[in-house]
Amino acid sequence: MKTTRNTTLAALIAGTLAACGSNAPLEKPLDYQSDTKVDKKASLEMPPDLTAPQIQNRYQLPDSGTASLNAYTNNAPQPNAAAVATTGNSALLATPSNARIERGGTQRWLAIDGKQPEQVWPLLKAFWQDNGFVIKSEEPDIGLMETDWAENRAKLGMDPVRRLLEGVGLGGVMSTPERDKFRVRLERTANGTEVYFTHRGMYETYVNEGKSETKWQPRPADPELETEFLARFMVRLGSSEAQAQASAKAAQTQAPAVQRARVEGNQVVVDDDFDRAWRRVGLALDRVGLLVTDRDRSQGIYYVKPAKADAQNKSDDSGFWQSLAFWRDGKSAAPQQDEQYRIVLKSDAKRTDIAFLDKAGQPLPAKMAEQFARKLEEQLR
Repeated sequence: MKTTRNTTLAALIAGTLAACGSNAPLEKPLDYQSDTKVDKKASLEMPPDLTAPQIQNRYQLPDSGTASLNAYTNNAPQPNAAAVATTGNSALLATPSNARIERGGTQRWLAIDGKQPEQVWPLLKAFWQDNGFVIKSEEPDIGLMETDWAENRAKLGMDPVRRLLEGVGLGGVMSTPERDKFRVRLERTANGTEVYFTHRGMYETYVNEGKSETKWQPRPADPELETEFLARFMVRLGSSEAQAQASAKAAQTQAPAVQRARVEGNQVVVDDDFDRAWRRVGLALDRVGLLVTDRDRSQGIYYVKPAKADAQNKSDDSGFWQSLAFWRDGKSAAPQQDEQYRIVLKSDAKRTDIAFLDKAGQPLPAKMAEQFARKLEEQLR
């Protein structure tokens, strides 16, 4: 718990938050600083296993057979050493990549042609570190990366008071009541790689009338912030700022033609082929608070479990992730942390059915399956 903030500081923060809401892509003031302190020297190191992660067959396309990783690697396009330049601790592409921001319903992602996940992974890690985030977890074999909580100190502004405090090394006494983190997902496609950013947000509020104690609470995800970082990573890959701005704007202005997902019984039906539905479901699972522990694309199965509380370092309870525990109805206890589920996709032409099974592969009870279905459908419309 923290002590109360100065009211003048609160007013300053409110004003800067309002002023930051209308910025266009690549124009938002971003100056993130992680809450986790790390050894800067250690952050410069790139472990060898992350430059060529063991992808196994989890990125494999449905019709690509059962070839081994070695066979795939031998046939896959190899990185062009002349196309990669290293500056400091950042790996930068020396030539522009064929990247663009795409949209499906309310979801947006970055499509990168001609680059495999093995090539994109170290660039993503350097990108988030250079933007002030600490990498909390990495799972290259299933294409998942997660940052720790960080504060956007650009929202504080730079008035004379802060400038003075920063000058004498006391800038840390001022802070915003917001924190952000991101989950990153990579998917291999026939043309290259797709990158998904999922935002999580928290804000600090008073819990008593005397304003002597505060508590961290979840706040809605910010799709515009996700798009902002997608555009910035697009520039990192070699695109111009004008190209990134145009791509981001096009993704923001495109309106979904029709609702593409609906609940039928205890399943979700999506009007997409398997390839598109698979990618969108992966992002939707991130949004509803289910953690992907493994996946088998050839069988159309995501193995998931309830996400662990991430707010434990900021609050005495598990408010952030527990607020996403949509399976609770107030009468029954939430599932245990180690409880596993299977999300199974089956496609027929341009329709994909999504079913919800327990860890043994049996259908979930009707009420729980319906809750899963309705929550996932909200993200797939």
